[in-house]
Amino acid sequence: MTQPNRASTAKRPFRGAFVVLALIVVLLGAGFLVAHRYFGQPLAGSLQENAGADIGGPFTLVDQDGRTVTDADFRGKYMLIYFGYTYCPDICPTSLSRNADALKLLGAKADKVQPILISVDPERDTPATLKPYVAAFGPQLVGLTGTNEQIAAVAKEYRVYYGKSPSVKGDEYYLVDHSSFSYLIAPDGHFLRFINHTMKPEEMAAMLDQAIK
Repeated sequence: MTQPNRASTAKRPFRGAFVVLALIVVLLGAGFLVAHRYFGQPLAGSLQENAGADIGGPFTLVDQDGRTVTDADFRGKYMLIYFGYTYCPDICPTSLSRNADALKLLGAKADKVQPILISVDPERDTPATLKPYVAAFGPQLVGLTGTNEQIAAVAKEYRVYYGKSPSVKGDEYYLVDHSSFSYLIAPDGHFLRFINHTMKPEEMAAMLDQAIK
């Protein structure tokens, strides 16, 4: 009976492990390139590492009271911007609640911050829809919407990804896939940093306390 070649057999698991390792490296590299393309900066990092990135810019939108506002209307305050929508079932209310909790923990410095929700669902998020929604997260939160073109323009400025997700219940029940970061913008309009949605209120308040002068 012919005996199996032990040396050849021993190499097979090694080769399999090498292939798996190579695949992991490729996937990690692709993930980094996608992140760099959409955000232009590492998704994590200190305030100093993120500050000055080419993110943000002018916008003209409509608030929850139907008034036309621009980014210049918020000069002099730190803007805390979140891109979401009122029909969002989970991550939007969670992130907006976290932001509100962090501002409460911030104390007096919270007066220097203007929290803002910019809708990525302008077809459904009219000013009348936004008004009761933003009020649920405190009196400070401003809700902004606009035309499809206006929202696309501001999303491009902030490198925000968003798009309709197919619905199984009909066209009116669609969800919107979107980026889940909050953006901290300086009083002069310059981008300071991303805030990941996984950051805890206490951590966020400590970061804001350090950032706000």
